[in-house]
Amino acid sequence: MAHAHDHHEPEGDALFTAAQATLEKSGEQWTTMRASVFEALAGFAKPASAYDIADAVSKREGRRVAANSVYRILDLFVGANLARRVESANAYVANAHPDCLHDCIFLVCDQCGQTTHLDNDAVTGGVRAAASAAGFQPVRPVIEVRGRCADCRVN
Repeated sequence: MAHAHDHHEPEGDALFTAAQATLEKSGEQWTTMRASVFEALAGFAKPASAYDIADAVSKREGRRVAANSVYRILDLFVGANLARRVESANAYVANAHPDCLHDCIFLVCDQCGQTTHLDNDAVTGGVRAAASAAGFQPVRPVIEVRGRCADCRVN
């Protein structure tokens, strides 16, 4: 588990460069298709399903891209820390700091679907400690908090 520290969260071209460097550092190639999938994923304001991403890439490429191809790439991205999976929605978000490992805390709005990713090593460290105390070896804690975001609470 990573320790508390400041993040530099790249955006735009810097995010794609960081994602490419992280994937290549893991021994994988940054192919045209992988770049297209990452670009589509990073372009969504909310968590996106493999079907959403396949549709976006298909429109951009002018040819049909199968969702199972996108699923394989997303699995690779999750394993390489380029994307995070929002388990309850079976959807994905681009990791804003792919060169940094953290457990996930997602705040998921039940009304609009907006999902915020938090890094709080104290909270996830407590989850890991509780799991370990119960004789369980945690691999990848993912915490999802369902509720209403600040915008939806006001409306």
